Amino acid sequence: MSAQVAAVAGGVIGGILLLILIGIVVYLLWKKMCLLPSYEELTNSVTPTHPDAASLQDQTLVQPSSIIQPKIISRTRSVPFIIPPKLHGRDWIKLTNGELVQEDSDPYMTPECGPRCSFHSLAGAYIVGSINPELYKFPEDQSETDFPECNMGRLWFSVEYEQEAERLLVSLIKARKLQPPTESCSTFVKIYLLPDERCYLQSKTKRKTLNPQFDESFIFQVSSKTVYQRTLKFLVYYVDKQKKHQLLGQVIFPLKNETLTGDNKLVIWRDLEAENLEPPSEYGDIQFSLSYNDYLGRLTVVVLRAKGLKFQDERHAASVYIKVSLMNHNKFIKCKKTAAVVGSPNPVYNETFSFKADQTELDTASVSLSVLQRAEGEKSHLLGRVVVGPFMYTRGKELEHWNEMISKPKELVKRWHALCRNT
Repeated sequence: MSAQVAAVAGGVIGGILLLILIGIVVYLLWKKMCLLPSYEELTNSVTPTHPDAASLQDQTLVQPSSIIQPKIISRTRSVPFIIPPKLHGRDWIKLTNGELVQEDSDPYMTPECGPRCSFHSLAGAYIVGSINPELYKFPEDQSETDFPECNMGRLWFSVEYEQEAERLLVSLIKARKLQPPTESCSTFVKIYLLPDERCYLQSKTKRKTLNPQFDESFIFQVSSKTVYQRTLKFLVYYVDKQKKHQLLGQVIFPLKNETLTGDNKLVIWRDLEAENLEPPSEYGDIQFSLSYNDYLGRLTVVVLRAKGLKFQDERHAASVYIKVSLMNHNKFIKCKKTAAVVGSPNPVYNETFSFKADQTELDTASVSLSVLQRAEGEKSHLLGRVVVGPFMYTRGKELEHWNEMISKPKELVKRWHALCRNT
């Protein structure tokens, strides 16, 4: 009985497997019959586009038997070059391989722009000429050539601050177009970190050159809390025939507006300016610039520096700031203040203030700059004051400064003024 059951089961399983095999064979035959017509239609639809294309077509025709074992066909080595329609009127030279090239012409000529042809990858190509070397030149460094009139020379340097070691690194790079009395003079540079004017670092002396190349580095030890309150001062000297050191000019560079940390070392250049060799006045002096923009109606005051200030209390470190006030008919319109500089009778500010002032108000307006000393827990003390404005309020240098500002719109006019304490 069990043998009969086994025989029946084997027959059923064999029948099922036979049916599956027949189904697979029928599917493969059906798939082959469906794909064959589309393949033949694709190959027959190719039409020659070039005299040599007929032979190329004969080589690429595939027989039905090649479906199982496709035949690898190598491309012809000769690629036809098709001339764009806009260049048909030009002179072309016949080459041995049937291609055409244009005769020598202007290498910088560019054809008119138009739609690119997609018929062939070469059909839309433009004329390729010689390389224009002017396009690959590096831009010229204007700082080496653009020198204003009455220039006393230019100094290049870089500044970097090491936060962990609390060191200020100053690299003195070069100077150009210095103006000593003779070209045979030797030059050197002294570097100060204000407000300390007792200590300085000095470069090597460069002999008989107006364009010295220094490439020297200097280190100042300064804490991170006070570094942005300090100012670099470069004094450029020359040695005369009597071996005496004569000042050529100076560069003042406050550190408060600079980013001293980072991987990029920024090279800075500044023009030399003459140092005010006149002795300080009784209460000190202040230097600032005035400018008026008649189009925008803006009055700009740039507070640069002060010198020879007389502190009222020498026992404490003085904190000095400057208050800039715009007045009209002796009425205060607006006041602005600089940051405070600690411990120096010769503070450097380099801060800019702008005020709205109509051109019709310039005959009745004036600017007051007050130098104030501030001690912790005490009231500010006036160290000196200067007022610039029209004839209604001022005379002398203050009036000249105001009139020069009006006569030279949009131009910064810089001058020194003596401080006074009368109100």
